[in-house]
This record gives sequence, C-alpha cells and structure tokens, in this order.
Amino acid sequence: MMQPARHPSLITRHPGNPILSAADWPLTVNAVFNPGAVRLPDGTTLLLCRVEDRRGISSLWGARSANGVDGWIVDPEPTFPPDPDNHPEEVWGVEDPRIVRLEELGKYAITYTAFSRAGPGVSLALTRDFKRFERFGLVMAPEDKDAALLPYRFNGCWLMIHRPRTGVGDSIWLAGSPDLHFWGRHRLLMTPRRGAWWDANKIGLAGPLVKTDEGWLMFYHAVRQTAAGSLYRLGIALLDLEDPGRCLMRGNEWIMGPSEDFERQGDVGYVVFPCGHTIADDGDTINLYYGAADTSIGLATARISELLRWLKGHSTPTCEPESVL
Repeated sequence: MMQPARHPSLITRHPGNPILSAADWPLTVNAVFNPGAVRLPDGTTLLLCRVEDRRGISSLWGARSANGVDGWIVDPEPTFPPDPDNHPEEVWGVEDPRIVRLEELGKYAITYTAFSRAGPGVSLALTRDFKRFERFGLVMAPEDKDAALLPYRFNGCWLMIHRPRTGVGDSIWLAGSPDLHFWGRHRLLMTPRRGAWWDANKIGLAGPLVKTDEGWLMFYHAVRQTAAGSLYRLGIALLDLEDPGRCLMRGNEWIMGPSEDFERQGDVGYVVFPCGHTIADDGDTINLYYGAADTSIGLATARISELLRWLKGHSTPTCEPESVL
C-alpha cells in the first residue's frame, strides 16, 4: 500500500513558549490566555489578554513588547475591566477579544465575549489609544461568540464574522450593519463537518481575517469530541475578496493541534486557541498569539504564502454550507 506523503510543517512554535503566563502578572491571577493582538504605529506589539482571576471572572489586560516576543510590559491594572453597573451583560466578565483597525473611523474595533447569566454574547468597543473605550454593548445576543469585524465596508455595509449557537450547531456566520450598532443580513458561512472529521462538533473564528491577493484567509478553531473529552485544533479557509460571505476553499486537515505539554495540561487541556495575530514587515510572516490549555499564551509563526499554497492542494473545491436553512 502506498503511504501518504509526509505533512509539511506550516506552523513553527517559538522556542520560548509559553511567552506569557500568570507568573508575569503584577497581581495574583489564575490564568492568562486568548489574547487579541495588534501592531501599533510605532512597531510595538500590543496583546489584549484575557486574564481570569481566582474568582473566575475575566478582564482584558494590555501587554506590550518592542519585538512581540519578550520584554513584555504589563499594565498595572485591568485595561478593560467588566463594567456590570452600566453593562449588566458583563457581570461574569469580558473574554476573548479580537482587534481590527478601522481606518475610516481612525479607531480600533474590539469585539469580545460579554458573559452573564444569559450566557455569552458578542459586545463591541472602539478605542484610539487602548486607554479610553467607547462601549457599544451587546451587538449579538447570547449565545454568540468568536466574532471579528472586517476592516472596511462592503457596499456601504460593515461585516462581522460571528458564531451563534443555532439549530445547525456551532457554525460560522456573517452579518452586516450600516452603523456597527444594528446587525442583520445574516448568512451561514461554514458548518461543522460531522462524523469522524477533526472539525466535526463545533467551529468558530480564530483571529480576524487576513487580506491576501487571493482572498480573505480565515483561521478557525474546531472541536472534535473524543473519549477523553474535547480536542481544539486550528484550520484555515479562504473567503472571496469581494464577497466574504462566499467560501472558496476549506482545508481538509488541521494545521495546528495541541502537542506541547503546556498546550495539553492546564485548566482546559488539549486546547490551542488563537484570537489575534500580527503581520511582520515582510508582509508574509504571520505571528499567531494563542491561548494554550486556557492557562497561558503561546506564539507560533507561519508564512501566508505557504498557507495559501498548501490550501490549494489540501482542500475541498468549495465549502458552501449544507442546505439547512
């Protein structure tokens, strides 16, 4: 029997992983994970980290580094704490931010999970400097999470990837808005593949979409239920550049899974969960910042050109959702 070709190495983990953990924080906390990421105009990398205290409540804390690898300077207190008095949807914390620069507004958009008795929902805030924030409140009602904006309007409409819990399971959807406040035009984008697949049980957006000449590169996390529990891994797909609601290719195989001890052992074992990335000066190297086992933060790098090349040879010809609506 012919043996399959050896899988190319698309993802390279940083040898200093984990790059951030609870021990790096100025206060006693339980875990540091699932950061949003952005490269600021001065070249500094800012991570907006989910930090869970020992009560179980999460806040978002800024950590800055000149090289995006080490020498992190952590804010002395939460950068974006929950505000349950004005936003009761945040009573149990704010989690898992994704950051996108909106040039039209001259601001950064932060989509994050607001957690309350109603469950997780998608909230939105805008900021110019990561010091002062304009909270919009809930824009997607519970249960919904794993959301990020696209960086500009399409035919006058802002677009958001999100992951509601619906009758078709935890699937990836696209929504539109004229003003960032009111959302509609919901389109089902991608569903779990069911059965034995690595992305069989639920899927959701990882970090914000990456614009390339060939389309929007989407990293997504996926869960497969095993006899030992949930297994979180990372895959990629490509969306149409002019119509991101149309999926062009979806990788058949996962490209990153929990293999290191710090990814397998923690509060929630066997999890790699990127929420943010930065692009290097060469325009090709992508730095993925990911939560590991819901406990610490790892860094991995890849080349966008190699990911696109791999996708062409390891994907279904289309990934239109099943006829379920």
